[in-house]
Amino acid sequence: MTIIERYIRAVDAFNRRIGRFAMYLIFALMGVLFWSSITKYAGAPALWTLEFAQFIMVAYYLLGGPYSMQLGDHVRMDLAYGAWSPRRKAAVDAVTVLFLIFYLCVLLYGGISSTTYALEYGERAHSVWRPYMWPVKLIAAVGIFLMLLQAVAEFLRDILFLRGISVNHQSEAGF
Repeated sequence: MTIIERYIRAVDAFNRRIGRFAMYLIFALMGVLFWSSITKYAGAPALWTLEFAQFIMVAYYLLGGPYSMQLGDHVRMDLAYGAWSPRRKAAVDAVTVLFLIFYLCVLLYGGISSTTYALEYGERAHSVWRPYMWPVKLIAAVGIFLMLLQAVAEFLRDILFLRGISVNHQSEAGF
C-alpha cells in the first residue's frame, strides 16, 4: 500500500469516528432545546439554552461534514452527473474538488485567525449569557481542517481511480 493509500484510509477512518460521534450531538441539541421549553413554560427561561443550542449545531454540522462527504451524502447538482461513467465522474470530481480545497484553505485561515483573536482578547458573545467564543471558534476551525483533509483524500482517491487504482471507502463494519 502506498503512502497516498495509507493517507486516504487514515483520513477516512478518523473522519468516520469523528462523524459517528458528531451524529449523537443531535441528542444533546434536543436535550438543550427541551430544557429551554421546560424553563420557558415554568416562567423562568434559561438565558443560555438557545445560544448553547446554536453552538452544538455548529459542532454537529462542521464535525459531521467530512463524514458526510466521505459517504457521498452531500448535496450535488445532478443535471448530467448521474448519467456519466465512473471514470468521467472521477475526472470532474478531481477538478471541482480543487475549488473546494482552495475555499477550505481560505476558511481555515480565517478560522484560525478568528480563534486566536478570541483566545488572545477573551472574546465573548454579545448576549445576556456572554459565553466565551473561543470554544465554538476552535470547533469550527477543527471541523474546517477535517473537511480539508477529507477533500484532499477525495482528490487523491479520484486521481488514483483515474490511474486504475481503486481505494474504496472503508466499510462501516470496521468501526
